[in-house]
Amino acid sequence: MTTANIAELKSHLSRYLSLVEHGESVQICKRNVAVAQIVPLAAKKKNKTRLDCGKGTIVVHGDLTEPAMDPADWNMLGGEL
Repeated sequence: MTTANIAELKSHLSRYLSLVEHGESVQICKRNVAVAQIVPLAAKKKNKTRLDCGKGTIVVHGDLTEPAMDPADWNMLGGEL
């Protein structure tokens, strides 16, 4: 683990972040007393979703082009038919 005082970290932040990107932890010190630690994030898992995997699993009942609400209810929305 790499250790850096605050002033050093501020001056060379890019270098320390590069170390973290490569899997190393950095301990932050204030007057040589540890106060924080920068650790790498867990690796993201790759998306394994396959296109077309749910084909044929949905059933549509009714007409998708019709309004979802009763035409009489349009007045409450401020519109008129």
